[in-house]
Amino acid sequence: MSKGILTDVTKCIGCLKCVSACKEVNHLEMDVPRIWQKNDGLSAENWTSVIQRTGNRYVRKQCRHCIEPACASVCLVGALHKTSIGAVVYDSNKCLGCRYCMMACPFGIPRYDWDKTVPHVEKCILCYDRIKDGEQPACTKACPTGATIFGDRSTLLAVAHKRIKDNPGKYINKVWGEHEIGGTSVMYLSDIDLGFLQYQTNMGTKPLPADTAPAMKSVPFAFVGMGGVMLGLNWIIRRRMELSKEQSEEKSKKKESADE
Repeated sequence: MSKGILTDVTKCIGCLKCVSACKEVNHLEMDVPRIWQKNDGLSAENWTSVIQRTGNRYVRKQCRHCIEPACASVCLVGALHKTSIGAVVYDSNKCLGCRYCMMACPFGIPRYDWDKTVPHVEKCILCYDRIKDGEQPACTKACPTGATIFGDRSTLLAVAHKRIKDNPGKYINKVWGEHEIGGTSVMYLSDIDLGFLQYQTNMGTKPLPADTAPAMKSVPFAFVGMGGVMLGLNWIIRRRMELSKEQSEEKSKKKESADE
């Protein structure tokens, strides 16, 4: 059964206990801010963050664990893959550091670890080791208000729709993550628009791998092809330089012979 997380923005008080729990369980160190980091609180050392919006609204941001993840579809070595229980997990031992997953993710989640000697990508893995042993993610367990809850994805969807039905006017009539790009395992209920969590306001319901995988997997071949072109140009230029040098030497010899 596919698991997931449902976050109710109206219940979040911005206490950051989910952030602290995530860092503790995953042994994440203090973050060193970089000038090029996105202003959303996520980094190689912060796998979940809480973004404050107007009206005292607090919104968690983490990996959405797509049903059909674009990041996994473009990974050439299988460092990212979707598990049967819903988590999109990551194996740093396989990672090439190519960052294709960062380009493919529509939510801008994976982050590059610039502080490692051999850099690779980091992101939330939905506490996979915990949930496969029957436990819940550290973030949902730490939430004091029940703003973020864990369970079967189908059950969470039923809960979300019931809250919308039972509280007309309280929520926007939408469950973020139910249908977008094929659906995600991390979903939201909210009374404010959550379009800022993704690159495009309307991403449609079609899973992205159908488009991203062929395009991204052609990149290595493009590099090989470009490499061949560059090698060919290098050979032509060097050959012309050699011919030019030979011609100059020949002219010099002829001139010396004429002078004698």
